[in-house]
Amino acid sequence: QAQLVESGGGLVQAGGSLRLSCAASGSFFSINAMGWNRQAPGKQRELVATIGIGDRINYADSVKGRFTISRDNAKNTVYLQMNSLKPEDTAVYSCNAQIIDYSGRYYSSWGQGTQVTVSS
Repeated sequence: QAQLVESGGGLVQAGGSLRLSCAASGSFFSINAMGWNRQAPGKQRELVATIGIGDRINYADSVKGRFTISRDNAKNTVYLQMNSLKPEDTAVYSCNAQIIDYSGRYYSSWGQGTQVTVSS
């Protein structure tokens, strides 16, 4: 069983930067893909960025050129560097990971989320 915990959220002015971290812990064999999602009040959850085991990366169009996803496999951690933040980036950001257990089974694990608020 894997648990994911996000950190690094907070309040920042427009144009500022934040770096989010998501660390996986618990008992599992390995992690495949990891990703970041966000959900603003009254809006549908949006996939922000994903990163595969070979660092294959995808971004939502709204964050391309501003956000950078990365991972540290030794630490079972995925990061999201957010630059040039805009008020519309305000949301709860959560991480997701594809976990491989010791039986070779794949399942998805989600963190509780961290609040990012960008003031105008």
